[in-house]
Amino acid sequence: MSRTVAVEKVQQFCVEIFAAAGVPRPEAQIVADVLVDASLEGLDTHGISRLPIYVSRLLNGRINKQPNIKVERVAPALANVDGNNGLGQLVGVRAMQVAIDLARESGMGFVAVKHSNHYGASSYFCKMAAEQGMVGMAFTNTPPGIPPWGGRKAYFGTNPIAFAFPGQNLPVVVDMSSSTVARGNIILAAKEGRPIPEGWAIDSEGNPTTDAKKALEGAVLPMAGAKGYALALAVEVMSGIITGAAFGPQVGWMYDDSLEPVNIGHSFLAIDIARLMPVEQFTARMQQMIDEIKSVPLAAGFDRIYIPGERRAIKASQRRQQGIPVSDVLQADFDRLAEQLGVARLDV
Repeated sequence: MSRTVAVEKVQQFCVEIFAAAGVPRPEAQIVADVLVDASLEGLDTHGISRLPIYVSRLLNGRINKQPNIKVERVAPALANVDGNNGLGQLVGVRAMQVAIDLARESGMGFVAVKHSNHYGASSYFCKMAAEQGMVGMAFTNTPPGIPPWGGRKAYFGTNPIAFAFPGQNLPVVVDMSSSTVARGNIILAAKEGRPIPEGWAIDSEGNPTTDAKKALEGAVLPMAGAKGYALALAVEVMSGIITGAAFGPQVGWMYDDSLEPVNIGHSFLAIDIARLMPVEQFTARMQQMIDEIKSVPLAAGFDRIYIPGERRAIKASQRRQQGIPVSDVLQADFDRLAEQLGVARLDV
């Protein structure tokens, strides 16, 4: 069972919880915005459902409550960012803003990030660039989740890659993991006691499983077989190798009992479209492509063609009006957090 809660109430609750956990209020606002944006778009596995685990790791010291994020510009269009083990959403926003600033100055900006944490939905950071008339691109690695093609033990994370392109109405947003499904879907299914579909994962022995808990002990399958494996490897290079962050099995998992930093890596790219053509010309060409795509004859069983990111935008519009769903399980977690930190509970 679940109920819906007004967006503003959810946002404020997240801010108050983070602030009570020791995160400075301005930074708490940033992190809450990233989480709520994911929940608005229907990415519930990467949104407010992650609040309890983030707070737990803030309180036990595994994540730095008040990081000193360091930016080192190493070339006109390149910078390194050391996240100082801060919340990934905070580190990601800072790093993408650096990439945007570099692109505004040099036409393109690339930022490599180390010593960060899980940052939620990659699309958020890419949309930051699109809102500035730029192309945005984001890579991140994650704890081992998928095996190399032909293996039965996880090595790579689910390693998402995302893009955002400005449009006349809405940005076109491409955001996908290298695995058949984001691991967050399996984590949520395990938490709620639900089975997972066939074809998502294997158990620790390499056998197909629909048991979410066994899947977490095993591995998530790469998307499109060997192609997903190749993509996961490429993302690992872009987020783990080139940044100096952890990679492969060295990447920590915030759900285990370790107190060691997970040292996740990210990289961000921003391209200033105005250096190549007027932004209005770019968005007009984008709209022409969108119109042409939508005019393609429909296949059997389909009633429309969606552009990447369009369904998320529709879901976000609906949830802004109707509220964000909060399951009974998540509400119970929120109530425990509120009592623990002396914050007013989340009410409808």
